[in-house]
Amino acid sequence: MTSEVITVGLDASEEALAAALWGAREAQLRNATLHLMHAWILLASEPEGAPLRAEDQNYWARWIVDRASERVLDRYPDLSVSEELVPEEPAAALLRAAWESDLLVLGSRNMAPVASYFLGDIGLRVVTRVQAPLVLVRPDDGGRPAHDQGDVVLGLSLHGPCDGLVSFACGTATRWRVALRVVHGRSLPASAYTRGGVDPAMSAAVAEDARTELTAFLRPWRERFPDLPMTTAVTADGPARAVLRTAADAGLLVLGRRRHRPALSPPVGHVLQAAMHHAACPVAVVPHD
Repeated sequence: MTSEVITVGLDASEEALAAALWGAREAQLRNATLHLMHAWILLASEPEGAPLRAEDQNYWARWIVDRASERVLDRYPDLSVSEELVPEEPAAALLRAAWESDLLVLGSRNMAPVASYFLGDIGLRVVTRVQAPLVLVRPDDGGRPAHDQGDVVLGLSLHGPCDGLVSFACGTATRWRVALRVVHGRSLPASAYTRGGVDPAMSAAVAEDARTELTAFLRPWRERFPDLPMTTAVTADGPARAVLRTAADAGLLVLGRRRHRPALSPPVGHVLQAAMHHAACPVAVVPHD
């Protein structure tokens, strides 16, 4: 019997169905239970065994969960699936569920750059406070998870420890039997910019220093995962641009979120914020110290 649980937070959108299918595929690979959950503060208590009617207060909530369950089991008939309706405010319910899960999966809307964060205010509250790894999934035009296949891309800052982040990326790539592409973008110092543009010698020196640091950082991970194809990309460019460029054709982009951010800093870093707006593939957010 599996002990791992992957929870998918559902609403009535196509994005939520894509998240359910993505979570189902991951649950099958992990031999985990897929937990489908919908939270609505106005849910009414239901007598056990009572038939559900269209005029009942819980009708649409139950429809949301049943629809996702049917879609999942049609594709993964042997998967262990559980369902839950939670009479609670959605963000609070998702954060609680994350404590009891190995992975939380949410759908994300295909937003324009000027639009809000994934899932609006609820999604932002979850992203900034969740303690379990979280995956944000967009659907393609056919309603399937976007970039359902492809390599795993890991964005690394090299600022402080991040073992949980790297372990998640390596484990996912190994489980998917794909390559891991590690990308590090380093911003240039102000002195690198001249009236004629960027000083190419200084740009090359910054990139070489970053490449040396990344190679040293990844050495123990290459030893721990000797069969995992791992490539690196280093650029003396803005980290957000480097990550998004590398992840353009990825199956999953993995980024970290530090649990303890400096006072008065934004709730998420600019690389994660850029990925939440612009990445076409699913984005995994892994909290770490």
